[in-house]
Amino acid sequence: MIKNTEILQQFEDRFISGQGKVPHEKARELFSALWREGVMLGVLPPADPMADIEVDIRMARILNSCSIKS
Repeated sequence: MIKNTEILQQFEDRFISGQGKVPHEKARELFSALWREGVMLGVLPPADPMADIEVDIRMARILNSCSIKS
C-alpha cells in the first residue's frame, strides 16, 4: 500500500512529462505484466473485488492518461 501519495503523484507527473504519452498497447502490456507479478506474489486476484475500488478507478485514470487519443 502506498502511504505517501504525494511522492507517487510527483513521480507520475515527472514520468509522464518526461516520457510523453504511452501508446495504448504498451500500457496494456505494462498492466498485464504487473497483474502477472501480483498473481505470482499471491495478492491478485483480490478475495473481494469491490474492496479498494478507489484504487481501481485511480489505475484506470492513470492508464487512460497514458494512452494516445486518436
